[in-house]
Amino acid sequence: MPSLPLTRVVDVRTVARRDRHPMVFTTLFGLAPDEAMELVVDHDPLPLRERILGDFPAEFAWSDLERGPAVWRVRITRLPGAHANGASPCCGACGGA
Repeated sequence: MPSLPLTRVVDVRTVARRDRHPMVFTTLFGLAPDEAMELVVDHDPLPLRERILGDFPAEFAWSDLERGPAVWRVRITRLPGAHANGASPCCGACGGA
């Protein structure tokens, strides 16, 4: 049975709201392809989902794990072939690094 990709848990419930999105994006762009982060938040992260999937549709996949009412948990996975520097899609010039 194949192992699941590495998952980093990022719980932003105690982080100041103004610092949450920068923390999430820093973590996301630090993921290698097939790695994932589990985001734990105290509200529906719909605006974040729309931004990630709208701006980077070929880079990340979003899976709801728990949908409130007190806690929302989502798994955001960096897709295979996603470019390490956030460019999408990869042009191949770097060999996928």
